[in-house]
Amino acid sequence: MNLHRSVSLVVASFLASGASLAQTPNNDAVAGRAWWHHVQVLADNSMQGRQTGSAEYLHAAAYVVDQFKSDGLEPAGKDGSFYQPVKFEVQRVLAEKSSIALTVDGKTAPLVLGEDAILGTRSPQPKTINAPLVFIGYGLHLPEAKYDDFNSPELPASELKGKIVVYINGGPADLPGPLKSYARTAPFRKALRDAGAVGAISIPTPKSMDFGWARVASGASQPGMRLATDPNAKALATRHPALEDIDGELFAATFNPTQAEKLFAGTGHTFAEVLALADAQKPLPRFALGKSLTATVTTEITQVESPNIVAKLKGSDPKLAADYVLVSAHLDHLGVGAPIHGKTIYAGAMDDASGVATVLEVARSMAANPVRPKRSMLFVVFTAEEKGLLGSRYFAGHPTVPEKEIAADLNLDMFMPIFPLKKLHVQGLEQSTLADDAKAVGAIHGIEIAVDPEPDRNSFIRTDQYSFVQAGVPALAFKFGWTMGSPEYKAWRAWLAQRYHSTDDDLTQPVDYAAAAQFNSFLADLARTVANDPATQHYLDSSFFKRFEAAK
Repeated sequence: MNLHRSVSLVVASFLASGASLAQTPNNDAVAGRAWWHHVQVLADNSMQGRQTGSAEYLHAAAYVVDQFKSDGLEPAGKDGSFYQPVKFEVQRVLAEKSSIALTVDGKTAPLVLGEDAILGTRSPQPKTINAPLVFIGYGLHLPEAKYDDFNSPELPASELKGKIVVYINGGPADLPGPLKSYARTAPFRKALRDAGAVGAISIPTPKSMDFGWARVASGASQPGMRLATDPNAKALATRHPALEDIDGELFAATFNPTQAEKLFAGTGHTFAEVLALADAQKPLPRFALGKSLTATVTTEITQVESPNIVAKLKGSDPKLAADYVLVSAHLDHLGVGAPIHGKTIYAGAMDDASGVATVLEVARSMAANPVRPKRSMLFVVFTAEEKGLLGSRYFAGHPTVPEKEIAADLNLDMFMPIFPLKKLHVQGLEQSTLADDAKAVGAIHGIEIAVDPEPDRNSFIRTDQYSFVQAGVPALAFKFGWTMGSPEYKAWRAWLAQRYHSTDDDLTQPVDYAAAAQFNSFLADLARTVANDPATQHYLDSSFFKRFEAAK
């Protein structure tokens, strides 16, 4: 990577611009408690898990707006307000009125919803379906990388028409992690349409699952959402095809990997064989499964409106102040749902009250500093991240400031201050020039800046920074890092298993307040450095995602 700024230049900008170098331990503890106070408010049981569009979500949003107002930030939402309203369709699958079964040689064997599989809630589902099943390996459509599971010698595209495709998570080792993750989003649904497939069944690999199947199944009671019909959809699709919604019904389900042998029985292959290849990131066979799936899907459709929140700190440079550097996080969580450990409120303390609290603390520190950054800052708190990054996707396609003036996005989503801060894993690090500033500021703070060591978890596409990647905006997302097998790694995996998307992600969990404060200091300094950087951030020529930059 060619450094477009030297470390010495970054240090010089610190000394000249009022950036906040590392604090003392005592100050860290105090600053960490101030950050935690926001988390306590947003993850309190009275917020009922901040479900998108709920009264409690709006109450949490009002708290965020009050903080922005008290810091003297300007509203940058719609019609002179701090809010950008977003409209959604809500789909709830009624499992008790739905059914699913396999048919082999004319004999039908019912499957148990929740035990064998769960039905997808986000995209429109057909009311009934009866179609043959085919296994297409990883389900990746990447013709640019000369890889296509939708058109292979064993199973050409012509054999997918009218079929339900079955695929397993992961991908071959020679494909970059971000590229494999990208293929799971808009290109996947388009590939299904282009092939004439009528549905898709995904099989997660136990290795890549953040928690066990029981928790996956309990989440099926959650409503799914999609953006309401956009009258400007065609213009958006022309400008940013990666943000496009593919309309129409497609059957969608997720199969329990412990029950997946039912799909492979009689094929001459076993799921155990396929899983071993996937775990080793090796090529997979593709073949017809010799059976059909029959399903009846009963859904309930409603509508809801929920806002993003947008605040501005005007930059000091007469020219650069027209550009915006975003610091963002999501406010929504899972609301009230199936009980876990006797609790029904999914409070979302780490996911993502912690990130919103950091946005508030960074905004406060930058607004209080008499030395304003050269570019303007935009502090954005998104709705409906848990429903598929919908709030950020809407904002990226319909920004409340001129689109061409968005310079970068620095995003927070459960950044995980549960142990001391030594390393950060950064999504998107290898894609853009933002890496230069991140590494330089990290060096000043004594923090190692590293790439994601677990790309097959698909974290690259599971946080709001990805909406900006799709819109051609350089973007990064951050999590506390670890070394494989270390105590920090074990703490991270234990947190995922016990607390992620669980009622245990609440205010009782242990948190390293000083580490949170140190991270907030790093992020504020990084945001200021990016805002002061005379160079324009851009995607590297080596990045697949550079193609999205031209439409910006």
